Amino acid sequence: MTSDGLSVVVTIQHPSNVHFFRNAITEFRSRGDDVHVFAREKDIACELLDEYGIEYQLLAGGSSNLYELAKVQTKYEYEILKRVRSLQPDVLLAVSEPAITHASTCFDCQSVLFTDTEHATIQNYLAYPFADVICTPESYWDDLGNKQVSYPGFHQLAYLHPDRFSPNPRVLDHVDADEDDKLAVLRLVSWDAAHDIGQQGIGGVETLVEGLERSGVRVLITSETELPASLEDRRVDLPVHQILDLLYYADLFIGESGSMAIESAVLGTPTIYVSSLSAGVLEKLESWYGLLFSHAQSPPPQQLLEEATTILETDSSVWESRRQRLLEENVDMTEFILEIVDRTVAVPKSRPGALQKTIDRVRQR
Repeated sequence: MTSDGLSVVVTIQHPSNVHFFRNAITEFRSRGDDVHVFAREKDIACELLDEYGIEYQLLAGGSSNLYELAKVQTKYEYEILKRVRSLQPDVLLAVSEPAITHASTCFDCQSVLFTDTEHATIQNYLAYPFADVICTPESYWDDLGNKQVSYPGFHQLAYLHPDRFSPNPRVLDHVDADEDDKLAVLRLVSWDAAHDIGQQGIGGVETLVEGLERSGVRVLITSETELPASLEDRRVDLPVHQILDLLYYADLFIGESGSMAIESAVLGTPTIYVSSLSAGVLEKLESWYGLLFSHAQSPPPQQLLEEATTILETDSSVWESRRQRLLEENVDMTEFILEIVDRTVAVPKSRPGALQKTIDRVRQR
């Protein structure tokens, strides 16, 4: 720890990591901590970092297959180790990223890993044994042993908690809509992440879109892949940071992206999630809060259309009351990040027993 505060390393491997850490980075810096942000190129992660004015160093490029991913990860690990050796930070932070846990094992610093994705098995296998603290939602399915700290919450509440997020209605101007329009956002993913191999999502997209539009719903599509020619004009062309505003004002979200499904549900927008991938947080949003409806396999387009119609005909006050309950029962994740970092770095790495007592106290908070 420096005389002016903590030395903190934050790593970014995915656009969702930018959202997760951006308010914490601001809080750390405002109280005098020295924050170093290192990124790996992935989708729009660097665009988001630029949009939010977060200074960072890009350590590795992107990848399009498993072979390239292995090469990129090797380079990234080397670059992280080199910088940690030079900086000697107090704490390393990441979401489901092995590199920081390996670096903390090699040098005298603590690693705090945040994860909510049970099916990221390769990353978890490489990271968990070396992490000092692993923070998971209470809904996380796996027992990770003494290192695990569970909290009532969702990663998305680090940036979508009402204290952190104010929706901007100007997003409706960008899509030529007003608040009276019935809007459905459809999200399609590329299925090229390491944990996506062999998985699948929505079938019969054209039939689904045509059915929704016949009932007076406007469909806006955000897609990582090429769309059929008949649907290309529904593709949303928004500044990267405005998609969250669009999710807030939408009446329905249908998608294959787990992260975006959780964002939508946390914002109070009813969500249909179609994917063979699941997680404890998704299950809780469905079974406990009733804001998400999931399908492990794509149902026939007509069945999906009927489900969407039922949701759209439900009074909006139902979804708002369910969201309010969610907010009352879960933490502001940015506050939790700050708390767990302060508690962790207060204990020397050479005293694992004391760190365990600190973890136990946080569990009882």
